[in-house]
Amino acid sequence: MKHRKYLEVLYLFNYTSLAAELEYKVNILIDFITAVFGLIGSIFLLSIFFINGSKLGDWSFEEALIIQGIYTVLNGITNTWFSPNLTEIVKHIREGTLDFVLIKPIDSQFWVSLKKINPSGLIEIILGVSVLIYCIKLNQINLSFQVFSFLLITLTCSIAILYSLWLLISTTTIWFIKTWNATEVLRSFLYIGRFPINSFSLYLRIFFSTIIPITFITTIPSQVILENTPFWKILLELFVSFVFIRYSRKFWFFALRFYSSASS
Repeated sequence: MKHRKYLEVLYLFNYTSLAAELEYKVNILIDFITAVFGLIGSIFLLSIFFINGSKLGDWSFEEALIIQGIYTVLNGITNTWFSPNLTEIVKHIREGTLDFVLIKPIDSQFWVSLKKINPSGLIEIILGVSVLIYCIKLNQINLSFQVFSFLLITLTCSIAILYSLWLLISTTTIWFIKTWNATEVLRSFLYIGRFPINSFSLYLRIFFSTIIPITFITTIPSQVILENTPFWKILLELFVSFVFIRYSRKFWFFALRFYSSASS
């Protein structure tokens, strides 16, 4: 019953957000054009590294396009849910409206994470999936049920890690009001996820596998599609995502202890 209640609340969240956004239908067309040109620009930037037909960290251009597709999907998810919700935490704290969130008979983390959606991000998700389908045909990949299952698992783990990073940074707003720069730094690091991680130096690979785990976010799901990733990497991504989700949730409730209510 509890899960059903949360699903009903999530449906209402999505319904009201879409209803509000659809009042301005021209914006949908503008968002679509922006997303298409943004994707074209990203592919063009990626193609610059392959002008002479060389490989980028043992990845051909056709294979690197898979990473671009994964990145586009994850960026769309970020723009649909993470960015419009988690960046609002600072507003709730500054205006004292977090009080009303905490007294609701619903999990506070659920509320601040999924209250709104930005439909323009859904366009990016569709474009990213389209790129992946095209890349699968381009690379002549036979996407078996096992590979598809591993892809869904690693993508889910990537989303979990990405969400946790956003939540960890946004939660620090309880102590430091101005965290906008920190989220922009995170976005800058995530832009690197458009490129194969093994195209960077050893020290950067270590950094992007531990501190900011970009390796787990984009490269591993792409390697799963190409069927050239060992099973232990999939298990490692499962473990890393579990650690991030568990720690970010604990950190959220830990930070709430230091929140000063607007009514206090």
